[in-house]
Amino acid sequence: MLDHIDTEKTNPATRHIDRLGTEDMLRLINREDQKVAEAVAQVLPQVAQAVDIIYRQMQGGGRLVYLGSGTSGRLGVLDAAECPPTFGVDPALVVALIAGGEGAFVRAREGAEDDRAAGAEDLRAIDFSAKDVLVGIAASGRTPYVIGGMDYAASVGAPVIALVCTANADMASHAQVTIAPLSGPEVITGSTRMKSGTAQKMVLNMLSTGVMVKLGKVYGNLMVDMKATNDKLRERAIRIVMQAADVSRERAAQALAEADGHCKPAIVSLLFGLDYQSALAALNRAQGRIGDIDLPRAEAQA
Repeated sequence: MLDHIDTEKTNPATRHIDRLGTEDMLRLINREDQKVAEAVAQVLPQVAQAVDIIYRQMQGGGRLVYLGSGTSGRLGVLDAAECPPTFGVDPALVVALIAGGEGAFVRAREGAEDDRAAGAEDLRAIDFSAKDVLVGIAASGRTPYVIGGMDYAASVGAPVIALVCTANADMASHAQVTIAPLSGPEVITGSTRMKSGTAQKMVLNMLSTGVMVKLGKVYGNLMVDMKATNDKLRERAIRIVMQAADVSRERAAQALAEADGHCKPAIVSLLFGLDYQSALAALNRAQGRIGDIDLPRAEAQA
């Protein structure tokens, strides 16, 4: 019953990949990978709808929850795990659930995806509610675990988004918005960790990054709410403050020290000539968006 699923079709361009030399084989894979970005470009209107829905739910105190199995589930876990260090958000704001539990991230548990009831059970376990938003991820668009979770999310009144890689996916009828980048049959038939996985990763990057930009976690193109938890990130924090406020390294380091290592209030204090507490107050009034602070700029400091 897989003939109608795009990701299960045989790719005529790679039918003889096993007969090619190494470099020719890799060139063929690369040519196929180039189709992914264009496939994602075709679904940007749906991605934008999803970002606006997620932003609205977060503004109301809700969470973004990813639900998937296999490669799709692992990509959700990866995207969720990167949000706290990149954007300084609570780890509970973006949550990822994978069929088979956390252990399935490092060791495949393929049978877990067939348990429809488990999707709903995993959502109940995290107290999923109407305030949250669910993104169900499955390249095939038919995974029972994911559909079970999508139906549970809808039953409690939460918005549901589907991320699939096939046309006419079963999951589309269980979602308000369906994002379906169609990059064509896989290089290796049915191996959705390849082009489908790449497409899903690109879309997930857009969902989380787009929402965080709208939440004010980015100023210009700088991640001003990042958490500096190691030497590399502490150095990055200094560079971010230097660029955002156009100040010297020494001035940036001093402002960061006064702001307990937090980039955003350090930047605000430099831009507007404020002390730490006043910078925090200005950020609160602007809902955390530096660009929305309505105060006169301080004179440039060396």
